[in-house]
Amino acid sequence: MNINDIYISTMEDLEEAVQGLGFLPYFTNSIPGFSIEEHVDPRVWFGDGPGTWEWKGPVIHDLDCAYGKFLERKAVYISRDWFPDFANYRRDGYDFDARYEDGLAAYQDKVLYELVERNGPVLSKRLKALGGYRKGGNKGFDTRITRLQSQGYVVISDFVYMIDKKGNEYGWGVAEYTTPEQFLGEAFTGNVYRRDPKESYERIRQHLHEILPEADDEAIRKILR
Repeated sequence: MNINDIYISTMEDLEEAVQGLGFLPYFTNSIPGFSIEEHVDPRVWFGDGPGTWEWKGPVIHDLDCAYGKFLERKAVYISRDWFPDFANYRRDGYDFDARYEDGLAAYQDKVLYELVERNGPVLSKRLKALGGYRKGGNKGFDTRITRLQSQGYVVISDFVYMIDKKGNEYGWGVAEYTTPEQFLGEAFTGNVYRRDPKESYERIRQHLHEILPEADDEAIRKILR
């Protein structure tokens, strides 16, 4: 399967695309055509009924896949099979404690990561409260949680909707954060450091060439930075 083979009009289409491609960004990005947004039936993008926005949580759980701001600070689905290589490459072989001990992570990133690790799965509202991210308190939550996702240490495990007095869901889904170790279990922990990070990077690069036949090597290297 390559990106030109997909057209998403049902949740099953989306799940098949995530599984078949391994990497599928939600929004447009620096590689033309490499997103759900560019291959989706408008009726399930912003339509009257359930669509891609409402399917996020179910897809994550049906596939046990990773979801988060992994590429160019934008949301991406990465399949269960490919996420260990992605996290290994982005972590450069470090677990978070080792990264911090080597001076490669900021103290406030460490504090936030440990809050996720201890409390996950945890809704973003709760996580902000635990970390003191409020008016007059700590700042930079979005920057730090995005960095932890990009580095492969945190994933979004669900989107939870608020419930009104009549029992109806409303508003946008609230992100629920956890670590891939917690969410994916042995499928992740048993494989994440199995290869050299450079080997993981090359596997991903070659795979992206296969699923993105019109993208040149510079474009692929750019989106993986």
